[in-house]
Amino acid sequence: MSMMPTLLLIPGLRDEAPGHWQAILAGQWPGAVSLPALGRRNIDLAARLVQIEDAVQAIKGPVVLVAHSGGVIATVHWAQRTRAAIHGALLATPPLFAGPLGSEFPDLAEFQRSGWMPIPRSPLPFRSIVAASRNDPLGSYEGVSELARDWGACLIDLGESGHLNPASGFGPWPAALELVRELALPVPVPEASGS
Repeated sequence: MSMMPTLLLIPGLRDEAPGHWQAILAGQWPGAVSLPALGRRNIDLAARLVQIEDAVQAIKGPVVLVAHSGGVIATVHWAQRTRAAIHGALLATPPLFAGPLGSEFPDLAEFQRSGWMPIPRSPLPFRSIVAASRNDPLGSYEGVSELARDWGACLIDLGESGHLNPASGFGPWPAALELVRELALPVPVPEASGS
C-alpha cells in the first residue's frame, strides 16, 4: 500500500497571508508542511535552500512540493543541489526577474548578488507542473512557458490570473487541489516490451 505524499509548501517573497491559496491548500491536505513566507526584503537564497532541504529530509515518505512565485525559483535552485527524491512539484507563476519587482522589493542587482539569477534551466529531476498566467506582471506567459519547457514540466494555462495572489483576486485557487492530487498519484512504470 502506497503512502499519500506530504505536501511541502514553499511561499515566495510575501508576508504571511492566511487567505493565500497556498495557506488554503495546506488546510485541505492533512499533514501538509509549510515553510514560512520570506517577506518582501528577505532574499537570503542560501538560507532558503537550507530550509527546503531540512524540511524535505524531515518528512518521512514521498513529498510533493507546492511553490509559488519566488518559491519556485528557490525550488529550482535547490533541485540542482539536492539528492532528495521528490514525487512531484506544482510550480505556480515564477517571476522572470526581467524587470523591477516593485518598490517594496530589493532591486534586481541585489537578487543577482544573492544568487537568484540566472534562473536554472536544467531539466528538473522530478515530475512537475508549471502554472502560468497570461497577465502576470512578474513574468510573461511566453517566458514562463520557456522555463516550463526547459525544466521538462507540463504547462498549465491559467488565463488572466495576474500573479495568482490575493492582490490579483486569488485567495482560493480550487484547481490547485486537483493538480496536487494528480501529482500525488503513483508514478507510472513503463511496461517492458516482450520479445
